[in-house]
Amino acid sequence: MRAPKRERRSHAERTAETRAKILAAVIESIAEVGFQRTTAVEITRRAGVTWGAVQHHFGDKDGILLAVLEDSFARFAARLAGVDVEGLPLEQRVERFVERAFAHFTSREYASTFEILLDHLRRDGEPSRGGASWQLAMSRAWDREWRRFFGDAVLPRGRRGVLQHYTIAVLSGLATMLTLEGGEAHLREAELGLLRDTLVRELGGG
Repeated sequence: MRAPKRERRSHAERTAETRAKILAAVIESIAEVGFQRTTAVEITRRAGVTWGAVQHHFGDKDGILLAVLEDSFARFAARLAGVDVEGLPLEQRVERFVERAFAHFTSREYASTFEILLDHLRRDGEPSRGGASWQLAMSRAWDREWRRFFGDAVLPRGRRGVLQHYTIAVLSGLATMLTLEGGEAHLREAELGLLRDTLVRELGGG
Protein backbone atom coordinates (compact mmCIF):
# COMPACT_ATOMS: atom_id res chain seq x y z
CA MET A 1 0.00 0.00 0.00
CA ARG A 2 1.19 3.46 -0.84
CA ALA A 3 1.62 5.89 2.00
CA PRO A 4 -0.95 8.68 1.80
CA LYS A 5 0.36 11.87 0.25
CA ARG A 6 1.12 14.64 2.68
CA GLU A 7 -0.99 17.66 1.95
CA ARG A 8 1.20 20.55 0.80
CA ARG A 9 0.87 23.66 2.91
CA SER A 10 0.47 27.03 1.29
CA HIS A 11 3.14 29.73 1.50
CA ALA A 12 0.91 31.70 3.88
CA GLU A 13 0.54 28.67 6.17
CA ARG A 14 4.32 28.07 6.24
CA THR A 15 4.93 31.76 6.94
CA ALA A 16 2.41 31.80 9.79
CA GLU A 17 3.93 28.66 11.30
CA THR A 18 7.46 30.08 11.20
CA ARG A 19 6.38 33.39 12.72
CA ALA A 20 4.52 31.54 15.48
CA LYS A 21 7.60 29.43 16.24
CA ILE A 22 9.79 32.52 16.54
CA LEU A 23 7.32 34.38 18.76
CA ALA A 24 6.89 31.31 20.98
CA ALA A 25 10.67 30.99 21.26
CA VAL A 26 11.02 34.61 22.40
CA ILE A 27 8.24 34.29 24.99
CA GLU A 28 9.61 30.99 26.28
CA SER A 29 13.16 32.34 26.47
CA ILE A 30 12.20 35.50 28.38
CA ALA A 31 10.15 33.41 30.81
CA GLU A 32 12.94 30.90 31.42
CA VAL A 33 16.24 32.82 31.18
CA GLY A 34 15.18 36.49 31.31
CA PHE A 35 15.15 39.34 28.83
CA GLN A 36 18.88 40.08 28.85
CA ARG A 37 19.79 36.47 27.96
CA THR A 38 17.22 36.27 25.20
CA THR A 39 19.78 36.78 22.46
CA ALA A 40 19.65 36.15 18.73
CA VAL A 41 21.45 32.84 19.30
CA GLU A 42 18.95 31.82 21.99
CA ILE A 43 15.95 32.74 19.85
CA THR A 44 17.15 30.85 16.77
CA ARG A 45 18.13 27.81 18.85
CA ARG A 46 14.71 27.56 20.43
CA ALA A 47 12.80 28.31 17.23
CA GLY A 48 14.90 25.98 15.09
CA VAL A 49 15.43 28.60 12.38
CA THR A 50 18.29 30.76 11.12
CA TRP A 51 18.72 34.41 12.07
CA GLY A 52 18.21 35.19 8.40
CA ALA A 53 14.73 33.68 8.64
CA VAL A 54 14.03 35.79 11.73
CA GLN A 55 15.12 38.95 9.91
CA HIS A 56 13.01 38.02 6.91
CA HIS A 57 9.87 37.86 9.06
CA PHE A 58 10.55 40.60 11.62
CA GLY A 59 13.44 42.76 10.40
CA ASP A 60 15.49 42.91 13.60
CA LYS A 61 15.25 42.19 17.32
CA ASP A 62 13.15 45.29 17.97
CA GLY A 63 10.77 44.09 15.27
CA ILE A 64 10.43 40.74 17.03
CA LEU A 65 9.81 42.38 20.38
CA LEU A 66 7.13 44.65 18.95
CA ALA A 67 5.48 41.58 17.39
CA VAL A 68 5.54 39.87 20.81
CA LEU A 69 3.77 42.88 22.33
CA GLU A 70 1.12 42.84 19.59
CA ASP A 71 0.65 39.07 19.89
CA SER A 72 0.30 39.32 23.66
CA PHE A 73 -2.47 41.86 23.50
CA ALA A 74 -4.21 39.97 20.68
CA ARG A 75 -4.36 36.99 23.03
CA PHE A 76 -5.72 39.22 25.80
CA ALA A 77 -8.40 40.67 23.53
CA ALA A 78 -9.33 37.14 22.41
CA ARG A 79 -9.78 36.04 26.04
CA LEU A 80 -12.28 38.85 26.62
CA ALA A 81 -13.94 38.57 23.22
CA GLY A 82 -14.75 34.95 24.01
CA VAL A 83 -17.12 36.03 26.79
CA ASP A 84 -20.76 36.59 25.83
CA VAL A 85 -22.02 39.30 28.17
CA GLU A 86 -25.40 39.85 26.53
CA GLY A 87 -28.11 39.95 29.18
CA LEU A 88 -25.80 39.19 32.11
CA PRO A 89 -26.24 41.14 35.37
CA LEU A 90 -23.42 43.47 36.39
CA GLU A 91 -22.03 41.12 39.06
CA GLN A 92 -21.52 38.31 36.54
CA ARG A 93 -19.98 40.62 33.96
CA VAL A 94 -17.52 41.93 36.52
CA GLU A 95 -16.66 38.41 37.66
CA ARG A 96 -15.97 37.20 34.13
CA PHE A 97 -14.02 40.32 33.19
CA VAL A 98 -11.75 40.05 36.24
CA GLU A 99 -11.30 36.29 35.75
CA ARG A 100 -10.23 36.58 32.09
CA ALA A 101 -8.10 39.68 32.62
CA PHE A 102 -6.24 38.13 35.58
CA ALA A 103 -5.57 34.98 33.54
CA HIS A 104 -3.81 37.19 31.02
CA PHE A 105 -1.80 39.13 33.59
CA THR A 106 -0.50 35.85 35.05
CA SER A 107 0.41 34.40 31.64
CA ARG A 108 3.87 34.02 30.10
CA GLU A 109 2.79 36.35 27.30
CA TYR A 110 2.16 39.21 29.71
CA ALA A 111 5.35 38.50 31.65
CA SER A 112 7.26 38.85 28.39
CA THR A 113 5.61 42.14 27.46
CA PHE A 114 6.37 43.51 30.93
CA GLU A 115 10.05 42.60 30.61
CA ILE A 116 10.26 44.15 27.13
CA LEU A 117 8.68 47.45 28.16
CA LEU A 118 10.72 47.57 31.36
CA ASP A 119 13.91 47.20 29.33
CA HIS A 120 12.89 50.12 27.09
CA LEU A 121 12.33 52.25 30.20
CA ARG A 122 15.72 51.31 31.64
CA ARG A 123 17.50 52.23 28.41
CA ASP A 124 15.56 55.29 27.28
CA GLY A 125 13.78 56.63 30.35
CA GLU A 126 10.51 56.34 28.42
CA PRO A 127 8.85 53.74 26.19
CA SER A 128 10.34 53.46 22.68
CA ARG A 129 8.27 54.64 19.74
CA GLY A 130 7.19 51.06 19.04
CA GLY A 131 6.41 50.39 22.70
CA ALA A 132 4.49 53.65 23.00
CA SER A 133 2.36 52.92 19.94
CA TRP A 134 1.62 49.45 21.30
CA GLN A 135 0.60 50.92 24.64
CA LEU A 136 -1.75 53.32 22.87
CA ALA A 137 -3.27 50.47 20.88
CA MET A 138 -3.63 48.43 24.08
CA SER A 139 -5.32 51.31 25.85
CA ARG A 140 -7.83 51.76 23.02
CA ALA A 141 -8.57 48.05 22.78
CA TRP A 142 -8.89 47.78 26.57
CA ASP A 143 -11.41 50.66 26.49
CA ARG A 144 -13.32 48.97 23.66
CA GLU A 145 -13.67 45.73 25.64
CA TRP A 146 -14.48 47.67 28.81
CA ARG A 147 -17.35 49.41 27.02
CA ARG A 148 -18.62 46.06 25.73
CA PHE A 149 -18.74 44.68 29.27
CA PHE A 150 -19.84 47.83 31.09
CA GLY A 151 -21.24 50.20 28.46
CA ASP A 152 -24.43 50.68 30.46
CA ALA A 153 -22.55 52.11 33.47
CA VAL A 154 -23.14 55.81 34.06
CA LEU A 155 -19.94 57.32 35.41
CA PRO A 156 -18.84 60.94 35.93
CA ARG A 157 -16.53 62.41 33.28
CA GLY A 158 -13.04 60.98 33.62
CA ARG A 159 -14.10 58.39 36.19
CA ARG A 160 -14.10 55.56 33.64
CA GLY A 161 -10.43 56.15 32.84
CA VAL A 162 -9.52 56.23 36.52
CA LEU A 163 -11.38 52.98 37.15
CA GLN A 164 -9.75 51.28 34.16
CA HIS A 165 -6.27 52.34 35.29
CA TYR A 166 -7.02 51.18 38.83
CA THR A 167 -8.16 47.78 37.53
CA ILE A 168 -5.01 47.32 35.45
CA ALA A 169 -2.82 48.39 38.39
CA VAL A 170 -4.48 45.93 40.78
CA LEU A 171 -4.38 42.99 38.37
CA SER A 172 -0.79 43.55 37.27
CA GLY A 173 0.28 44.16 40.87
CA LEU A 174 -1.32 40.94 42.10
CA ALA A 175 0.26 39.03 39.23
CA THR A 176 3.67 40.43 40.18
CA MET A 177 3.13 39.45 43.83
CA LEU A 178 2.28 35.91 42.73
CA THR A 179 5.59 35.73 40.91
CA LEU A 180 7.56 37.12 43.84
CA GLU A 181 5.86 35.08 46.56
CA GLY A 182 5.14 31.85 44.73
CA GLY A 183 1.47 32.56 45.22
CA GLU A 184 -1.02 31.75 47.96
CA ALA A 185 -4.14 31.11 45.88
CA HIS A 186 -6.63 31.92 48.63
CA LEU A 187 -4.92 35.26 49.31
CA ARG A 188 -5.09 36.22 45.66
CA GLU A 189 -8.73 35.19 45.49
CA ALA A 190 -9.59 37.39 48.48
CA GLU A 191 -7.84 40.34 46.87
CA LEU A 192 -9.54 39.73 43.54
CA GLY A 193 -12.79 39.68 45.48
CA LEU A 194 -12.05 43.18 46.77
CA LEU A 195 -11.48 44.34 43.19
CA ARG A 196 -14.75 42.77 42.06
CA ASP A 197 -16.64 44.44 44.93
CA THR A 198 -15.09 47.80 44.05
CA LEU A 199 -16.03 47.49 40.37
CA VAL A 200 -19.60 46.45 41.15
CA ARG A 201 -19.99 49.38 43.53
CA GLU A 202 -18.44 51.94 41.17
CA LEU A 203 -20.08 50.70 37.98
CA GLY A 204 -23.43 50.29 39.71
CA GLY A 205 -23.39 53.87 40.90
CA GLY A 206 -22.98 52.96 44.56
